[in-house]
Amino acid sequence: MSPSAALMAAAEGGIIGDGRTGANLALGVGLLGLAIGRLALGRAGNRISSRRARTGGRTAIAVGLAGTVLGVLHAATAGGGPGTGNGLVGAIVAIPLGLGAILLGRRALTRRRAEPTAGQVAG
Repeated sequence: MSPSAALMAAAEGGIIGDGRTGANLALGVGLLGLAIGRLALGRAGNRISSRRARTGGRTAIAVGLAGTVLGVLHAATAGGGPGTGNGLVGAIVAIPLGLGAILLGRRALTRRRAEPTAGQVAG
């Protein structure tokens, strides 16, 4: 499917659903990204699970990006204003949730890198 055809289908509501469905999907993905990012951030300080923290951080970034894109896409294609049942408010709320997941994932990755390794002296 070409990008222009995908945008036309999204504008008609064919990709992410009608009404609140797309907004609920974006909210769910954003919340999932926040949960993964929080877990990764908690594991970043632990030496035993540092590999999982890196994987979790990358996953949180990817899921947060997907939630943000879904929220923006639904907000752009929602007809009517807030309170019309088209999910505009949910899509607007999903955007900062996805961005928060991206930030938590990035922080987990940078906290993981900032830890001294066995050969380095902490100072």
